[in-house]
Amino acid sequence: MRDQLPPRRISMKHFIPGSALALCIGLGTLSMSANTFAANSWDKLQPDRDEVVASLNVVELLKRHHYSKPPLNDARSVIIYDSYIKLLDPSRSYFTAADIAEFDKWKTQFDDFLKNGNLDPGFIIYKRYLDRVKARLDFALTELNKGVDKFDFTTKETLLVERKDAPWLKNEAELDDLWRKRVKDEVLRQKIAGKDAAQIQETLSKRYKNQLARLDQTRAEDIFQAYINTFAQSYDPHTNYLSPDNAENFDINMSLSLEGIGAVLQSDNDQVKIVRLVPAGPADKTKQVAPADKIIGVAQGDKEMVDVVGWRLDEVVKLIRGPKGSTVRLEVIPHTNAPNDQTSKIVSITREAVKLEEQAAKKSILNLKENGRDYKLGVIEIPAFYLDFKAFRAGDPDYKSTTRDVRKLLTELQKEKVDGVVIDLRNNGGGSLQEATELTSLFIEKGPTVLVRNADGRVDVLEDENPGAFYKGPLALLVNRLSASASEIFAGAMQDYHRALIVGGQTFGKGTVQTIQPLNHGELKLTLAKFYRVSGQSTQHQGVLPDIAYPSIIDTKEIGESALPEAMPWDTIRPAIKPASDPFKPYLAKLTADHDARTVKDPEFIYIRDRLALAEQLMKEKTVSLNEADRRAQHSDIEAKQLALENTRRKAKGEEPLKELKKEDEDALGADPDKTKPEDDAYLAETGRILLDYLKLNTSVAKH
Repeated sequence: MRDQLPPRRISMKHFIPGSALALCIGLGTLSMSANTFAANSWDKLQPDRDEVVASLNVVELLKRHHYSKPPLNDARSVIIYDSYIKLLDPSRSYFTAADIAEFDKWKTQFDDFLKNGNLDPGFIIYKRYLDRVKARLDFALTELNKGVDKFDFTTKETLLVERKDAPWLKNEAELDDLWRKRVKDEVLRQKIAGKDAAQIQETLSKRYKNQLARLDQTRAEDIFQAYINTFAQSYDPHTNYLSPDNAENFDINMSLSLEGIGAVLQSDNDQVKIVRLVPAGPADKTKQVAPADKIIGVAQGDKEMVDVVGWRLDEVVKLIRGPKGSTVRLEVIPHTNAPNDQTSKIVSITREAVKLEEQAAKKSILNLKENGRDYKLGVIEIPAFYLDFKAFRAGDPDYKSTTRDVRKLLTELQKEKVDGVVIDLRNNGGGSLQEATELTSLFIEKGPTVLVRNADGRVDVLEDENPGAFYKGPLALLVNRLSASASEIFAGAMQDYHRALIVGGQTFGKGTVQTIQPLNHGELKLTLAKFYRVSGQSTQHQGVLPDIAYPSIIDTKEIGESALPEAMPWDTIRPAIKPASDPFKPYLAKLTADHDARTVKDPEFIYIRDRLALAEQLMKEKTVSLNEADRRAQHSDIEAKQLALENTRRKAKGEEPLKELKKEDEDALGADPDKTKPEDDAYLAETGRILLDYLKLNTSVAKH
């Protein structure tokens, strides 16, 4: 069982029948006196009958079957409206204040429009957006065609780049001024990145012309999907409408037959952001891309790089996808860059399917010396919760699964007489819920492992019914922000049963269950249940909080459930087990103090904390200078600070300092579970030391 359930059969008898459709038009006409545009290819786009029927069915499905069943009323109408405007114009760079004033008249009416199958407002707003985008791109090209050398980079101008809360601009003149600065900023970024005037002219001209061409390719289906998906996601971020094309793509992804790079992507303004890497996938294997990196270009093999800034997410995905064995090159802006640093790198990836054996759990030995004594700790890295369903259902006695592999590895580690075990769940995005339950059973005597609460309030209890724990020795779990779903269920159970110390970062917080409901036109991915830990706490939104926290190298404002709009809240239900005494609680203060004392001197932890402090400082800057000398000085200052941090770390470790910092040197340290030796992984080694500290404090456990 996954946190993604198979299609659920829901009665359609209460839905709008295909043979009859009544539309109730309650739409006032927008004044177009100040907004008349030349005819465009999208002017005549209208919703068709299938889309209207699908919209009514989505309304009914959400009303009857969504987990939280919130009412579709004026309050939700405001959420839908605000989200739609934010989706189309997140940086407030296209619509004018006059546009918004006109649209505001509908702010509390979208509930009525949707109930009546009236899709016109969504189409009118979207087409106005297309008109505004065309006008801005035409203006940008006009500015660019004056010549790159015509821009004056000696003036003391600034550009506000964080515009999500900026006031809407009053008129076209104000938009022109903003876009003159935006084009100037784009040129300056390219110039500082080392491109000459001809290259800059070619790159930006091609970018703007490509975006104009893509506007002309807009279909009614694109508008419908954007609008209905905004409505669906007003319930929660994992409830989505999938158009017929996207439904097909989703089915390919779920069946794991897709040949690609093994990355989960999402739109981020005009760029595409990496959200998660599939463990042991092609992108993960390169160790050159990471969550929160931005993809700005895609090339097939050795062909020309295609600029994808401003492209739709599904189009970028199609470009990245390709046959097994072929090569795709990505132009990536690393998340480790300063906020206004557009310096990119090219990453070459060979497309392939992710093989189950490559995601298999594996073991290593962490050798540590404490107080003159040598210790051996077993490390089991679990990249995913996997189960070979086909072999399992066929009765194959040698079917592959996380639990079977971990049991075997534990047996081998116990033969090697390890002093304890660390389970590494970093970057484990989940997988089989059945395996999360089975794995829990290896470490507890018996009892519930996870609770699933359905929309009707019924709570199903998944339970370990096999008495006796397979491994009873000292145990620590290492987690981070990318430990999600099934990982959180397992980690939560280990924490609730006080079976393991949880160390690392706050986990992702994805604690909901979805199913796919086919529609007459496309599909609806629908949230219909929620996970709860045996303590009654939800894993949703908050995730699992570690007993001892490490500095997070992943920005929790960018990645995680709490970073998603309209994320369902954390809550509690009745616990499934009685609270037991916590063997770790008496020692946590001392363990934390010893950890702090140790890492305040550790070169890797010093580097990570200082790097995070610098990143936080840079993120506070909402404007950029359009003065070339100032901008270059700022870049030099940031690079000097980053180089100083790296060389301080190197000096403390007895390594040669660097004269300059290259992109390949900037990978975040202490976070790579694929180091040659476990001792070289700062977070893993420190987790081992914390476990040893606990064994010294609690001698009864040490004698297991």
